[in-house]
Amino acid sequence: MEIIYKENQIKTAVNFILENKKFSIIRIDGEIGSGKTTLIKSLCKSLGVSENVNSPTFSLVNEYFINTKKKIFHFDFYRIENPEEALDIGLEDYLESNHLCILEWGQIISEYLPEKYDFFSLHKINESTRKLNKINL
Repeated sequence: MEIIYKENQIKTAVNFILENKKFSIIRIDGEIGSGKTTLIKSLCKSLGVSENVNSPTFSLVNEYFINTKKKIFHFDFYRIENPEEALDIGLEDYLESNHLCILEWGQIISEYLPEKYDFFSLHKINESTRKLNKINL
């Protein structure tokens, strides 16, 4: 399943993710500059996050609040040199928390992901157009 959208139609991509999401873990892969963080910002905003959403490139994980009980954990594994570093920050606890976990560069730590999660792939077609695929596991 896939959609093609323009940057100004990012809500279409967010809706595609929400309509096809089955689990509390969402992996979004794509090359540098494909728009992963921009898509995740829009996704978080649509879920009710009011705070500033940024890529956790150096901190590895950012925590956002939807309300007093619900959280989103946003991971960016681009800078880790060894997949075991993800375990050092408590990856397993985050993934088992039942809070929404959104992963950028999840392919780097794929050996530690559970059997069931939602997997999307984002591709840059040109400067303003993206293709988002839902990958069936």
